[in-house]
Amino acid sequence: MAKIVGMEVLDVRFPTSRELDGSDAMNPDPDYSAAYVVLHTDGGPDGYGLAFTIGRGNDVQAAAIRALEHHVVGRAVPTDAAALGDLSRALVGDSQLRWLGPEKGVAHMAIGAVVNAAWDLAARIAGLPVWRFAAGMSPEDLVSLVDFRYLSDALTEQEALDILRAAEPGRAERIARIERGGYRAYSTSPGWLGYSDAKLVRLAEQAVADGFEMIKLKVGGNLEDDVRRMKLARETVGTDIHVAVDANQRWDVSTAITWMTALAPYDPYWIEEPTSPDDVLGHAAIAKALAPIRVATGEHVQNRVVFKQLLQAEAISVLQLDAARVGGFNENLAILLLAAKFGIPVCPHAGGVGLCELVRHLSMFDFVAVSGSDTDRSIEWVDHLHEHFTDPAVVADGRYLAPSAPGFSARMHDATLRRFTFPDGPEWTETASE
Repeated sequence: MAKIVGMEVLDVRFPTSRELDGSDAMNPDPDYSAAYVVLHTDGGPDGYGLAFTIGRGNDVQAAAIRALEHHVVGRAVPTDAAALGDLSRALVGDSQLRWLGPEKGVAHMAIGAVVNAAWDLAARIAGLPVWRFAAGMSPEDLVSLVDFRYLSDALTEQEALDILRAAEPGRAERIARIERGGYRAYSTSPGWLGYSDAKLVRLAEQAVADGFEMIKLKVGGNLEDDVRRMKLARETVGTDIHVAVDANQRWDVSTAITWMTALAPYDPYWIEEPTSPDDVLGHAAIAKALAPIRVATGEHVQNRVVFKQLLQAEAISVLQLDAARVGGFNENLAILLLAAKFGIPVCPHAGGVGLCELVRHLSMFDFVAVSGSDTDRSIEWVDHLHEHFTDPAVVADGRYLAPSAPGFSARMHDATLRRFTFPDGPEWTETASE
């Protein structure tokens, strides 16, 4: 039986702050980074995963992943739902590491990176992309992957099974539809807060020409600037294109309501992360005050329990799961099932290195095997750093093309790892010597 014989972890950073790519009101100078993990096996292939950060602290994230090594090395290579469920339970159930969470923060993101690497490995062995690999599992196998602890007051195991069984009959047709036409995307690339008005206009025009039906602007730095930029964006794209806005947790509840009221004349489609991601009741108050403007959040929501509460409180009308924030594919499956139960569309966060590559698998799997719907759903597109991946995300005519290569699409090119590993890669040593 093949085994995992080693776990390699690298601190990989990209100097995106030089051009202010990724800049927003809370993160003005991000260097998109990945704590990158490789599960080495004795018979091949290997498995790849990552946790996304924005620079400083990526070494801390990498150290947290290394702390899980004893759970992984020596384990049989996972090939099915039973093994992937066992691994997730072993990692989440580590009693000493749980004290650092539990199920939140750096420790939980480390679990997510390893769990996703295990899914990558299993899918590579099966010769399928993760979205197809998971969509081929039975409803019973999928339910076995979910930890229903803390969820049963909102979603029972039987309800989850019913959701998955209801979606089962149309799986083949929906797979064919995805492979034929892809999955709707929206573009964040025009809207980084550090961009000039001229660059905003140019990139917004390009996004519309490229077939995107929605763009997103970062807001929250200065109200007068945001009103000007929102007006400019609306004039540029016209009334038929959605313009969403994202405050990245910048505001108190009252500030969010006041600020968004000022932007309301320009028809914002949603306000993303208007306040602390932990403030469920704050989100609910904002949603009530701003309706019909939608409230969206999720990229910093720490686990399935907070998502459950946001849904129960009717605090969000768009759920933005993140492939690298929670405990990996298994927990994201629980979140997809919660969204399906409450009838809330999922529009994943993908503003970070590797996230576009990962989340397309989650959305396509959701469409095929969970919700069975792509209505009001789209995946964020950020046109940065895809060239560093062996199976890069591709968007054409405003739609993500379906990945067909085996795995979870997290593997980076060896040349990228050599150049951008921190602090010894040439990208960083050459900069330091200038």
